[in-house]
Amino acid sequence: MKPRVGVALSVLVLATACTTSEATEPPPQLADRGTVMTTVSPTRQELTNSVSLPGTVTMNPVFGLVAPIDGQMRYLDVKEPTSTPTKPTRIGAVWAGGKPTHVEVPAGATFAGRLVDDKATVTTGMPIASAKLAGYGIVADISSDKAYQIADGLTGVQAQIKNGPGPFPCSVLGTIAALPAGTIPAPPPANPPADPAAGGTADPAAAGQQPPPADPAAGTGQQQQEPGSTDGSAASGLRLVCTAPPGTKLINGAGANLEIVTQTVANALVVPVEAVAGGQGKGTVEVVKDDGTKQLVEVELGLTDGQVIEIRSGLTGEEKLSVPGPNLPEAPDPQNPSGGK
Repeated sequence: MKPRVGVALSVLVLATACTTSEATEPPPQLADRGTVMTTVSPTRQELTNSVSLPGTVTMNPVFGLVAPIDGQMRYLDVKEPTSTPTKPTRIGAVWAGGKPTHVEVPAGATFAGRLVDDKATVTTGMPIASAKLAGYGIVADISSDKAYQIADGLTGVQAQIKNGPGPFPCSVLGTIAALPAGTIPAPPPANPPADPAAGGTADPAAAGQQPPPADPAAGTGQQQQEPGSTDGSAASGLRLVCTAPPGTKLINGAGANLEIVTQTVANALVVPVEAVAGGQGKGTVEVVKDDGTKQLVEVELGLTDGQVIEIRSGLTGEEKLSVPGPNLPEAPDPQNPSGGK
């Protein structure tokens, strides 16, 4: 009987120890606050920031040309072409310091209208003329919240026609800025009226000239375009216009997706976004030293693709960082700045 009592007591002791151990151990998959679960080291890679936009294949889209420098815009009288221009068309120049900087409509497009008055003072990047592409382009509307992101760093565009060709590089035309209604001034009358006070006459027949043809719609009178009327350039919103490589089959009205690369950094020092607290150019990381102690380090942030973020300064690249990143202390309560109760 004594051996059985000993075995029973041993089993009871083991059961009690297991019960006590299970009661005191923390639940699985949880750790004390501040415990570093894992660490990462910065790495280097090419980092690209991009914006995706829906677009549409469009015939003869209008795009805008901008002032290349600050100065005074002076337009030339541009004749209407008889065919699609194969060379750039000079439409005027921005004058500054007595020197002109010429403005040209690219080959394959025609002048569509003036966006500012002749001899108006303009600034760099200001839309000054509109042009119409002869053929197909891809047009994408841009929301105002993405305008500056795209305008400040547009480096390239990739396009994919839905259920069609692509992806392919799409060459951007002009500016993404919204265009006001453009105007093409009326040409001067072929036979200006003479000044009676100067001994002339306003009667073309009396001067031995043929009168201008009558306007059938008006019954009589000379036909000409009214100054200030719009012709070929209507007001537009923010949008991007680009062209596909030659030989790409396009169908008017087909949908497309555009990926706009706004910035690219080669050999950028990056860390996972989970390792950083903060944003908008500044952040904080938690560096884990060899002895296990931790130190908060402020860093300057750059581009991010949603998975990693660029570290522009603050780290050498040899550190080990805790993941997740640090929990920054909450701001003091304005009603109780001392934190007391």
